[in-house]
Amino acid sequence: MNNPVDYKYSKTDEWVKVEGNTATIGITDYAQEQLSDIVFVEINPAVGATVQKGKLFGTIESVKAASDINMPVSGKVVAVNEAIADSPEKVNTEPFTTAWMIKIELTNPSELNDLMDADAYTKYCETREH
Repeated sequence: MNNPVDYKYSKTDEWVKVEGNTATIGITDYAQEQLSDIVFVEINPAVGATVQKGKLFGTIESVKAASDINMPVSGKVVAVNEAIADSPEKVNTEPFTTAWMIKIELTNPSELNDLMDADAYTKYCETREH
């Protein structure tokens, strides 16, 4: 399992990479491994929409299951990765790079404190594999 150290992680398996006041969000390597072959990704909010921590912002489907994608932090949507709708399999091969899902301008940066660092997230995932 590959978890970049400069990212933050949620218990619902989303990652957050912060650059300035912008947060890029996607699903983790652990999540894509659990889902297996990703065949569909839908991101609901459009650019300009306000999103709240803990709320649903998309759906991801694999040959095994469908899963909700939850917002790990609150903000205003500044970009949506439209390319993954056409190439959902990239979530399996590049979950931390080209398969990002949404970018937001943070409205409450202190919410980042509720997320895990890479070590804590790795340990969290290990407890779930028993």
